[in-house]
Amino acid sequence: MVIDDILKVLYAPHRAFNDIVKNPRYLGPLLILVIFVAAQVGSAYVVASKSFVEQTMPVGDQGDLWTENAALWQANPSVTVTNNHLDFINATGYFNNTSIEFTADNASSVQMKLNDLGGSVNCGSDGFKSLSVRIKIVSPDTQPENVTVYLYSLSESNFYYDLTQAFSNSTILEQHLWNNMTIPVGTVDWSSSGTPNWANITGLQIDFTWPSSSNIDLRVDGLFFRGIFGGFLDAFGSSVFISSALNAVTPFLFQWLLLTGLMYLLIKGLRGNTGWKPLMIAVGFSLITFVIQAVVLAVVFTQLWPVERYPLEVLANVPGEYDVVAQAILNGRVQANQAGSIVQVAVYVWTIALGAFITRAVTSGVGIVATKTENTPSDARVAFPQQFGWLKSLLVSAASFLLSILIMGFVLGV
Repeated sequence: MVIDDILKVLYAPHRAFNDIVKNPRYLGPLLILVIFVAAQVGSAYVVASKSFVEQTMPVGDQGDLWTENAALWQANPSVTVTNNHLDFINATGYFNNTSIEFTADNASSVQMKLNDLGGSVNCGSDGFKSLSVRIKIVSPDTQPENVTVYLYSLSESNFYYDLTQAFSNSTILEQHLWNNMTIPVGTVDWSSSGTPNWANITGLQIDFTWPSSSNIDLRVDGLFFRGIFGGFLDAFGSSVFISSALNAVTPFLFQWLLLTGLMYLLIKGLRGNTGWKPLMIAVGFSLITFVIQAVVLAVVFTQLWPVERYPLEVLANVPGEYDVVAQAILNGRVQANQAGSIVQVAVYVWTIALGAFITRAVTSGVGIVATKTENTPSDARVAFPQQFGWLKSLLVSAASFLLSILIMGFVLGV
């Protein structure tokens, strides 16, 4: 039975591959593929269950909605509001290719107001925890004497926050750099006017004031309410499992075919005898080691994989910011990755050992050819090329497997 052959590969490979070569059937490797895909999906579930992605307002599929359309903004008289398609946060996700620019000649203040947030935003105890925005002061080069953020709630009632200190960095001002700010909301650091409600924020305003008049050029991009983290599975649903299954099938099939081809060529090159079908099916059975690896890693990940949070900087792939956050995430995986590397090395060694058994099995045939000539007996025994010894079999297996890994890494990046 197929199940018996699979189990024998684990505890009696010599006997198993001799039987498989004599009676090669594709059902066994295909069953191993199905089990491998299931194990990989299980590993993906373990990782996804420990992963959380940041929820934002505007939501991800809307990008940075509030800073892509100048018509959404209002400003005080003499201030011009336009879209700037040349200077913006260059990110591959969430952010669009524009920023909002506020310009004024011979002025000392700019009020930028977003009246419509597309509905109320909940910044209460069960809502968003912070407000992030990127602002560049192109001119003047001097520090503003006052910067205040207002969050409106229930008509003209509002919370307000002094942001002046965030613009005290002379390097940011002199080099006209984007200033990335994240402000906690719903905290006692905010003052209030009227009777605002953190659970019902409906508008936003940022006021800049300088001590003297000058030409003013301000740019705003990447405005989000954020700080809520939802489950990875809740965010992406069944696509996690579909992607995991597809990512398992392709490398498995490619490895199976590639390893078979390399072993076939090496055996033939060393003047050995083998057939394609028995070799391919035997190699397919040997990939049961990949199933063992996937199962062990799923168990390891339940214990060692850390709880991970993917903030906006990662999801939006913001240059510079992404690298810092991604490195912090990778640092948390050190133990899990080390355990995974140990398991992988063990599986590689195991697979190479099974490959040696396969090479011995497929090069062991002896046949009888009937000949009828005047100078030879009626039945002449003709020996096929000699069965490979253990050293040569191990050489074929190791060279084929290691070369397949290099090719897999180059072609598929795995």
